[in-house]
Amino acid sequence: MYFVSFILKNLTRRPVRTALTVLGLAVAVGSMIALLAVSYNVEKSVESAFDRRRVDLVVMQAGKSSGLNSDFSEYLVEEARKLPEVAKVSEGVVDVTDMTRDSGASDPVLIQGWRLDNFGFEDIQIQPGGRMLERGERNKIMLGRTLATNLNKKVGDQIVFGGNKENPYEVVAVFKSFVVFEEGGAIVPFEDGQLLTGKRVTGFSVRVKKVSPDSAAEIEVVRQKLEALRDAKDTTVRLAAQTPDTYVTSVSQLKLIRAVAWLVSAIALAIGVISMLNTMAMSVLERTQEIGILRAVGWPPLRVISMILGEAVVLASIAAVGGTVIAFLGLHLLTLSPKVNGFIEPELALVVILRGVGITVLIGVLGGAYPAFRAAHLLPTEALRHD
Repeated sequence: MYFVSFILKNLTRRPVRTALTVLGLAVAVGSMIALLAVSYNVEKSVESAFDRRRVDLVVMQAGKSSGLNSDFSEYLVEEARKLPEVAKVSEGVVDVTDMTRDSGASDPVLIQGWRLDNFGFEDIQIQPGGRMLERGERNKIMLGRTLATNLNKKVGDQIVFGGNKENPYEVVAVFKSFVVFEEGGAIVPFEDGQLLTGKRVTGFSVRVKKVSPDSAAEIEVVRQKLEALRDAKDTTVRLAAQTPDTYVTSVSQLKLIRAVAWLVSAIALAIGVISMLNTMAMSVLERTQEIGILRAVGWPPLRVISMILGEAVVLASIAAVGGTVIAFLGLHLLTLSPKVNGFIEPELALVVILRGVGITVLIGVLGGAYPAFRAAHLLPTEALRHD
């Protein structure tokens, strides 16, 4: 206990320097945790959507980096339905389309064209006053509640796309979904989705008939059959069927988010180590005579190293707490912006916090390592003569 209190006392000797070091490190750590949280939340949102909707395979056009640039004929979807191993197929068309506000300004909106048997309709919750899309109707639209709030639209209002005021879409429902992208987007009848996006089908999900305990083998058989499908009228198109886990790791948008998150983490690590190194080096320099006395009265090198590293880790731990708070507040502030709140969730998962804390403690250890080594190898006689 005395050793711990001794470390804390050393840190309070220079309160301003200690506070500035913690603040600077907390800002860097907060940025890192926030981006790691965005990346984690997006991936988990997509994964949970496939899991809750019992999707076994996700099919897109081969050679395309994401569902937004995939495009193939409905013929391939119908051929997939005919496979005896396939229980159900749910196709859709998705893209970002410009919506025209009453002021004349345009905003990008994620549009999804669904048929009435789409898996997604099984778990979205229609808010009071709204209704589901009906068979055969056109120019109707369902808004995710985040998008409805951003646009200040309610049931009965009209939405205009591409400035075409002669062909408005009537809002028939505001819905809640556990998928952040769906809450920030809109759902229209499949045919309207084709019209608005200029695409035929961007992808479809597949549920496989499972008759044996080895479902992975059954899914693999279906995957190979799906990728072997061809459209005689469009022979250049090939399909890529992936399990949800593989899909999540391969989508270019998610790869970009992950890359940015870890790049910022690397930058934060470098900045933090340099800041910590500077602080601890100055601390050791100012306390050279004190360290010499400690060595003279019998402190072994390992105890001196423990003291310096202990101070660095305490600083890093405080910064980790501050960074977590900054990340939490920053994410919630971001969700106040209509430009991004339909694409991110402000939650901080425990695993993300632990990653941030782990990296921050690593910063403390790396930043304090050299000053601690230097302090431990000071000769008592030289340290006592230091001015």
